[in-house]
Amino acid sequence: MNGRLYRGTWLLVGLPLLVAAFSVARPTPLPRAFLPEFDGQATKELATDLATSDPNRFPGALGPVTWFKEQVAPYGLPIRTERFSAVIPGHGRMNMQNLVAEAIGRSPRAIVVMAHRDNDGSGKGANDNASVTAMLVQLARAYGTPPGLSVGALHPNHTILFVSTDGGAFGALGAADFAAHSPFRHDVAAVIDLDSVGGPGRIRLQINGDVPRTPSGTLVETAATRIAAQVGRRPARDSMLRQLVDLGFPYSLYEQAPFVKHGIGAVTLTTAHDNPPDPIGDDPGRLRVDKLNQVGRSAQDLLGTLDEGVEFAQGTSSYVYLGSRLIRGWAIELVLIACLLPFLAAAIDLFARCRRRRIPLAPALRALRSRLGFWIWVVVLFELFGLLGAWPGGAPRPVSPRSAAATHWPAALLIVLALLALAGWLVTRERLLPRGEISVEQDLAGHTAALLALGTLSLLVVATNPYALLFLLPSLHAWLWLPQVRRMGAAVRVGVLALGFAGPSLLIAELAGRYGLGWDAFWYLAELRVVGYVPFVVMPLLVVWLAGSGQLAALSVGRYAPYPEVAELPPRGPVRRVLRNTYLTVHNRRPRRAPEELPEALEG
Repeated sequence: MNGRLYRGTWLLVGLPLLVAAFSVARPTPLPRAFLPEFDGQATKELATDLATSDPNRFPGALGPVTWFKEQVAPYGLPIRTERFSAVIPGHGRMNMQNLVAEAIGRSPRAIVVMAHRDNDGSGKGANDNASVTAMLVQLARAYGTPPGLSVGALHPNHTILFVSTDGGAFGALGAADFAAHSPFRHDVAAVIDLDSVGGPGRIRLQINGDVPRTPSGTLVETAATRIAAQVGRRPARDSMLRQLVDLGFPYSLYEQAPFVKHGIGAVTLTTAHDNPPDPIGDDPGRLRVDKLNQVGRSAQDLLGTLDEGVEFAQGTSSYVYLGSRLIRGWAIELVLIACLLPFLAAAIDLFARCRRRRIPLAPALRALRSRLGFWIWVVVLFELFGLLGAWPGGAPRPVSPRSAAATHWPAALLIVLALLALAGWLVTRERLLPRGEISVEQDLAGHTAALLALGTLSLLVVATNPYALLFLLPSLHAWLWLPQVRRMGAAVRVGVLALGFAGPSLLIAELAGRYGLGWDAFWYLAELRVVGYVPFVVMPLLVVWLAGSGQLAALSVGRYAPYPEVAELPPRGPVRRVLRNTYLTVHNRRPRRAPEELPEALEG
């Protein structure tokens, strides 16, 4: 590898970094509308009543539906029922319903205040999410007409929809259905989602979506400013690295995510972390009145502010939020793409050197093709089993980490998949075994073929989601040095190889730590693909990466061999040998008849 070329190309990354530095913006929050009042004690009493009377609010339960209607109906707000169904992993298809209480304003544009009322049935769910259902009732009552009076308290400029969703504990099913199918969805300008607001934690803003986009900076900064005005400090937010991970692998358990996917600005206010609180022990006695007051006042303040100027906070974009400042998404993409240039320049130069020295690359490319064939075989089997209903199914939404840990994959079918994959590996392995000493030229050709495949993969990733380069760049830049260390000890080679797995390890570690999955993170990723939340386009990209990493791993441990020429191939492959031996065994066991005597010729 040309080290001087590699190091010199890094200088080109300086320009995108400079552009990114100058792209830092300070979003301007909308002006404050009014100082609201909110009764946290009354909210706790309502939450206690719901958690006590209907502790098991599993999706589809009718008791919480009746409770919500009874609390809102006396205030004169019309309530619309939107029914839908979805498959919950491990429970099958469930019939659910969203409830929409409407406060009609002068403008048809709507602001949505939303909370899910369900839980997973394993606890009372006082914080998650009876506290928020009670808060939603309190907020809605402020825009209704109190019993015994003829005039309402507040008259909004925009139509305000108070939406009580179902299925929120299992991947925001109700929010996803509302964002995709509700007749109100075309007029929604912004969404305020509330979730787990009575816990002891610091108030947080959740802004990531199902796609690599976020709500407008004006909406996020307005929400942060309104929270700071009520609490005395800005809300908690994810670190820059975590926000980059969320852009590279879009994922969220909160209900703002499906709205961001549809281009609607949405934020979630919560006192929980990325993973909602454990339902075991989530009792009404643990609800904090001070937190209910803080979040309730912040939500009401934010709602009033948006009602005055929501037109300036619409839409979505991509950025990394750093508090009062943000870095534009296009600048981050530019930096990530620029980080590809040193690798691409060095890999192309390595290919050119092989061509100049007439080092044949065809055997190395054929070896890579065999590894591609094996991983294609495994992925096709996995997808085929899923189409046949062998794997746990569900709606294409994030699976609850707690239900995912209890998901039972069919052991018998996993064994069948493993055996079929093993058969494919035996067929592939026959032509990839070393048959002699590997020359330096053949070793270099093997590295070059794998690096070219990874370079092609990087361009495909840029075309799908440039933020996902965060997981690929460590592989590219670490494995580029494998040809340089091929004469060093095995420990050095394996160490450099291991560095290339830092990107995927980061994703696994984030899922394992943030959502309490531990080693189940691998199974969880597989389940996200099975239900369709992870798109199929990821699988071909994964195949290329696995094939390239497999060839480089074989080179690092001295088990690489170029694909043999036709004259070097064994007369029969493993499958043909097994079939031939089986045929000969069956044929030899058949009883043989004695030869019949020829009839004597007739005399005459």
